This record gives sequence, structure tokens and C-alpha cells, in this order.
Amino acid sequence: MIKHIVMWKLKEFAEGKNKLENAQIIKRDLEALQDKIKEIRHIEVGININESEQAYDVVLYSEFNSIEDLNIYQNHQEHLRVAEFVGKVREARVVTDYETSI
Repeated sequence: MIKHIVMWKLKEFAEGKNKLENAQIIKRDLEALQDKIKEIRHIEVGININESEQAYDVVLYSEFNSIEDLNIYQNHQEHLRVAEFVGKVREARVVTDYETSI
């Protein structure tokens, strides 16, 4: 199984909305991909509640059966649509992908 984790720091204001509003849009749109991309085994998006400067604003945790399924997800038209929005509202992004036994 492949686990795909991404964290974003968001701009204070972007695309006509504040950071929290954009975080909520990201959460809604990413979690909606579960019903649109069959390769997603699990997807969860959290909005940060930690006030530390080191904390990121939004985190994505997702699972896929294989690296091929992750690649299909990453290149899927619906994912690319969400990623385009995220790119407009983020300041920073970190990512990790790793494999585990089921």
C-alpha cells in the first residue's frame, strides 16, 4: 500500500477568500475526489488547529493500492483541477510518499 501525505501553508488572502475559507474549499474538493477517482483507497483532509508558526494549515492523508494508482490519481483531470486551485492559494508545500505492507 502507498501512503501519500501532503501539507500546505496557505496565503492569508487569495482568490478573494481568507486562509480558513480556502482551507475549507481544499478540504471539500479533495475529499470529494473519493467518489470521482476509483484508485483512491482512502482520503482525509485536516485543517490545522495548532497556532504554532511551524504548523502547516492543511494536511492531506491518502492511501492507494500501488504506485500506479497514485500516479493515476495525480494525473486525473479532477485532481488536476483541485491542484490548480491549491497552487493559487498556497505559500508552501511539503509531500511524502511511502510504501507499507497491508
